[in-house]
Amino acid sequence: MSKSIEGGCLCGAVRYRIQGEPLVTGTCQCRSCRKASAAAIVPWSHVNAADLSFTAGKPVEYNSSPSVTRTFCGRCGTPLTYWRTEYGPAIDVTTCSLDDPDAFPPVAHVWTSHQLRWVKLADELPCFEEGPPSN
Repeated sequence: MSKSIEGGCLCGAVRYRIQGEPLVTGTCQCRSCRKASAAAIVPWSHVNAADLSFTAGKPVEYNSSPSVTRTFCGRCGTPLTYWRTEYGPAIDVTTCSLDDPDAFPPVAHVWTSHQLRWVKLADELPCFEEGPPSN
């Protein structure tokens, strides 16, 4: 039986469940993620899209670019997911919207070329100036 991970937005209007563990975790520092979250760094958990189901409420979708769809709670604004067409059957879920974000720490940082000058990464995780390396 696979592990179940749950999470949701700040106000509780949107809840979700992920059946299984993330494929990979990391943080993003790109300008788009920073603007969408109003944060310097956004931690993401990359999961199989088929393993993600919303159990309460329905997030609002926003196409932040032609190939990217982001979702958020329409009531409190919590960012929830990020999907780009290149991902195919996978999707990113904001790690800090998980009920237990400590369970899935990042393994790398991406888009560090966009890093704010006042952010100092000291965790010794691999850093990628752009997106993650392709397989």
